[in-house]
Amino acid sequence: MPDRHLIDVHVLLVSDGHVLLTQRRDPNPEFDGRWHLPSGKLDAGESVLHAAAREAEEEVGVLIDPADLHHTHTTHVNGSGPEPRLGLFFHTHHWIGEPTNREPDKCADVRWFPLHNLPDQLIKYPAEGIHAYTAGTTFSTHGWPLYPIRAGV
Repeated sequence: MPDRHLIDVHVLLVSDGHVLLTQRRDPNPEFDGRWHLPSGKLDAGESVLHAAAREAEEEVGVLIDPADLHHTHTTHVNGSGPEPRLGLFFHTHHWIGEPTNREPDKCADVRWFPLHNLPDQLIKYPAEGIHAYTAGTTFSTHGWPLYPIRAGV
């Protein structure tokens, strides 16, 4: 197993009980056509809030003041890619611009969904963050064994 963890940032743009999702174009059939939040990896030298604002602008073309992003949920994920990751979810009700598909090579569609009626083809990892937002849960794990694995036991 890799000796590092990636940090992902996810943005819940929330308006009138709806959340914005993007539909992935992906060479991996496991993810192609499935729905996800605007998200991406933390770059070296940037804060998680600036990374989340950057990803929202790159993917859906909205401008967000990092001060308007509120931490919703953190999940420690294993099995959603080649390396374990820490997923940080932030929500906001404030942004400038109308969301559009800014990455048509990676995204087939951008659409609003009711928070309590999400699409069936939602990837489990971002689904956890959305459900945590509606439930008020701040931490979870995903894909890890229930009990720790101990060497020599």
